[in-house]
Amino acid sequence: MNDVGKASKQRFLTGYKCAESVLLSIAEARGIQSEIIPAIATGFCSGMARTGGMCGAVAGSVMGLGLVYGRQNDEQSVDQLYQVEKIFLQEFTSRYGCTSCEGLIHCDFNTEEGKALFHSANLQEKCFQYVEESASLVMELIAANPPSRK
Repeated sequence: MNDVGKASKQRFLTGYKCAESVLLSIAEARGIQSEIIPAIATGFCSGMARTGGMCGAVAGSVMGLGLVYGRQNDEQSVDQLYQVEKIFLQEFTSRYGCTSCEGLIHCDFNTEEGKALFHSANLQEKCFQYVEESASLVMELIAANPPSRK
């Protein structure tokens, strides 16, 4: 794992949520500071606000890729971002089988039973892995695909 992956996991361990941890660590590694980070990522945590949707680590990674490859005006292309994002999503899915929180964790955060299962079965260990590995993968992809905003 690279340092950004480790930083993401450490943030998650100390109180930030999944998407927040990943986005903060990628932004920091790229020298990006903004008062909207991590707030912009908060709603993506816990499977999109406990709906079982996209994994927060994946969502944070997609947002991190957007920081690096995203458009700064309406005339720039989205092609490089979409290309790198597809590679990220394919690799994450290849490793873990899906990108949804429900599919990865197999519990419902909207129920007391699901929350209890998350803790009793130590499922947060899986989340630590997703946070660390997704942030690391993003940084590997950025290194292999230098941004060229056109």
